[in-house]
Amino acid sequence: MSRFTIARSRLGEQELVLLVDRDAEREIRIALRGATVLSIATEKRGKMHDIADGFRSEKELVKHTGSRFAIMTPFANRVDDARYTFEGTAYDLQPGAVGADRASRHGFLRGATFHLDREKADDTHAAVTLSAKIRPDDQPGYPFALDVSVTFTLDNDGLTLKAETHNVGKHDAPTFFGWHPYFRLSDNPIETWELQVPADTVIAAREDFIPLAGTRAWTSLDKADPRIDFRSPRTIGDVELNHTFADLQLDADGRARTRLRDPATGESIAVWQTKGVMLAFTSDTAERDARKSVALEPMECIPDAFNRDDCAPLIRLPPGEKKTFLCGVEFAA
Repeated sequence: MSRFTIARSRLGEQELVLLVDRDAEREIRIALRGATVLSIATEKRGKMHDIADGFRSEKELVKHTGSRFAIMTPFANRVDDARYTFEGTAYDLQPGAVGADRASRHGFLRGATFHLDREKADDTHAAVTLSAKIRPDDQPGYPFALDVSVTFTLDNDGLTLKAETHNVGKHDAPTFFGWHPYFRLSDNPIETWELQVPADTVIAAREDFIPLAGTRAWTSLDKADPRIDFRSPRTIGDVELNHTFADLQLDADGRARTRLRDPATGESIAVWQTKGVMLAFTSDTAERDARKSVALEPMECIPDAFNRDDCAPLIRLPPGEKKTFLCGVEFAA
């Protein structure tokens, strides 16, 4: 039998696919609903230790509150007032909604059932490709046609996500990708964990986390509140993070690594990406287990990108063309 294998399981009525590393005794459970990672578990001292703070039940998965490990596309994070303008045409993602109900977040695929397209397992890795479609009649305010696939690959170093978006329509489409994982390294308080974000810039935002207009959004960390400067690793402390960090510095291999570590246990991970921005969230407003985990969200572009001229070249996908976003999680040696 190969080192890496692929298995099937269920969570209630929800179908799961499992990526298994037999040598490291590691198992990653992914629900076809939303292509949602549920757990990243390794056997230690006879017990399974799970660093993913994912959905724990079918009810949580179906409800998807908190967007734990959500695949976020065709937009990540928020769209201001659920309205945007693209190529001179105004769109409303929530027609008829008013007040606090106007909150469009994290795209359209969290509740979609993905199709299992491909799978492969051998002595070097286990990989599955899951796909879903977005069509003009699926969602108010988004009359565009996209095919989306996400390939999850488990190997010796960690978990890689390769997201591919194909514009199968006849017109340019606004689209970008993000991932919303939550990590719970231990039961120790997150205030004692260490965080490092290799960014030179933080995005200044309103109280509702919509970035400020124009160049005012882009703030050098040299001039920002020092409590949110994690360019060098330091403890999180009592700071409340829901901040987007930009101008990420790449390592020699072309990856920008955001690092999270519990000094008490030595457990650590690095969330990497090859481009885009990193949103760090200390889960202060989580419906379940507030401030028990940290969300590290690699995204292609900043929140409300659909409404920003400075993001327009990054989100436009011409008909017939594809775009790719790479990110993942590296496990401690």
